[in-house]
Amino acid sequence: MTDTAAPRRGRGRRTRSEAADTRARILAVAREEFSERGYEKTSVRGIAKAAGVDSALVHHYFGTKEQIFEAAVEVAFAPAFQARDIVLDGPLDSAGERLTRMIFGLWENPVTRAPLLAIVRSAVNNDSAAAVFRKLVAAQLLRRIAEQLDLPDAELRADLAAAQLVGIAMMRYVIKIEPIASADPERLIARLAPVVQGHLTSP
Repeated sequence: MTDTAAPRRGRGRRTRSEAADTRARILAVAREEFSERGYEKTSVRGIAKAAGVDSALVHHYFGTKEQIFEAAVEVAFAPAFQARDIVLDGPLDSAGERLTRMIFGLWENPVTRAPLLAIVRSAVNNDSAAAVFRKLVAAQLLRRIAEQLDLPDAELRADLAAAQLVGIAMMRYVIKIEPIASADPERLIARLAPVVQGHLTSP
């Protein structure tokens, strides 16, 4: 009797679907590890163990720890990158309020706040993490906002607007300075939006 069963796939070979699933699992675990432990206390070995794979496989898909962090940050910070489109979604003279409200929405939402906290804390405490954070924010957020302003000193304007919002996020959500930490978000938005607008479009 002839055996018509399909030949077995080699043990060491993965289908494209399996490879994609493994990569996604490693990245999800990396986000959790960086969120819970921060950059310095997270290791490639720890990510591999939590994902149930060998460390070599983590390096294969992502490279160095810094590159893994960059991939995790890019995914976790993706909602914030929508800020570059907020400037275009309506009149330029009200972009400050739209941008401020969107950033507060991210920080006030527990789901998006957790990874944002991990990213900011890692960037503050580690030079490598800070370099990754600056690279992503500059390329994905500030530069693209500046391109849409079409005003003198556009890059400086975008940087100042971002600095205003990052500063308030640090004081409210990371350092938790009162009365900012417990103030009503709408009250803060009302105060900050005109300042952000001024950075973006004032003469």
